[in-house]
Amino acid sequence: MKKSLSYPAIMGILNVTPDSFSDGGKYNELDNALLHCEEMLTQGADIIDIGGCSTRPNNAIATEQEELRRVIPVLKAIRKKFPEAVISIDTFRKNVAEACMGEGADIINDISGGLFDAEMLHYIGQNRVPYILMHCIGTPETMHQYSLDGDIHQTVMDFFQQQCAVLESYGHTDIILDPGIGFGKSLQSNYALLNDLDRYRYHDYPILIGISRKSMIRKLLGDQADSENCTTILNTVALLHGADILRVHNVKNAVELKKTCIFASY
Repeated sequence: MKKSLSYPAIMGILNVTPDSFSDGGKYNELDNALLHCEEMLTQGADIIDIGGCSTRPNNAIATEQEELRRVIPVLKAIRKKFPEAVISIDTFRKNVAEACMGEGADIINDISGGLFDAEMLHYIGQNRVPYILMHCIGTPETMHQYSLDGDIHQTVMDFFQQQCAVLESYGHTDIILDPGIGFGKSLQSNYALLNDLDRYRYHDYPILIGISRKSMIRKLLGDQADSENCTTILNTVALLHGADILRVHNVKNAVELKKTCIFASY
């Protein structure tokens, strides 16, 4: 990556959609998106992850044209106002990835790990694009219908080996791995992945954990659970088990957690 990161790093979520599960509609206006981006950077975010296509369960998937219409103006505005920011684009579409890299994005964050668009891995590998590869199963419409169990660590590791082999065939190794917690896995599997990161760590690539406000909290503790408090607890577990990047909605909490964990480990 042309802009280096020090780990652990905090990735702040910037959803520019009307329908994301936690903050849909809050930041899909350009001014609001810029203000939220500035807030997260001021709070200490190392990466800003822009998403223009929600994949929440039972949700209509935005078209490629709609995703580009949402993301490109925000990307351009952030790159202009915050030229040093590290910007990630949350997309599973090769054409969106290519357009965004052309506008100054730094990383592509693909929830499908190359499954949803047959051209994605080849584009990423050929162009050595920094890439977050998430474990997934199914299609955008069906991925939440699965509930994988069993030896989930081996399942995720096998997927990482398979998809990374394509990228590595191009000599590309600027890869970050995401086990896809909350995507098509049983409650037990989600917590198992969080508890033992090194069982699926491949080639010592960095691991990203995204558990912010996810339903695995409510499924365990009930609908009245404090999702922010529980997110902080689970992110603490992730850091203590070696997570390299935390993808979060609440950057302030995550930065304070990171500083506390680093200080406590001395």
